[in-house]
Amino acid sequence: MANTAYDIIKRPIITERSMAGTEMKRYTFEVAKDANKIQIAKAIEEIFGVKVAKVNTMNMQGKEKRTGAYPKGRRPSWKKAMITLTEDSKTIEFFEGMV
Repeated sequence: MANTAYDIIKRPIITERSMAGTEMKRYTFEVAKDANKIQIAKAIEEIFGVKVAKVNTMNMQGKEKRTGAYPKGRRPSWKKAMITLTEDSKTIEFFEGMV
């Protein structure tokens, strides 16, 4: 079980699609696999000082990758969380320069 907010929120996901959601106060993060939506919301509020309206989560399958001819390897599976902030909440400054 993840202990601190920084154990729950691993890293932000910076893609074209996730950056398009920042105008609607929607941010994407990689989170701990065992974290639930309530823990994720509390961790985001604690780290960034914002108000979370909604949390959507997805378990992402690790992709199969070739490592030469025979032994196929797999990238690890991970969990993704899309966080929507309330209308009156401030934005997360971390993403501001990325768009």
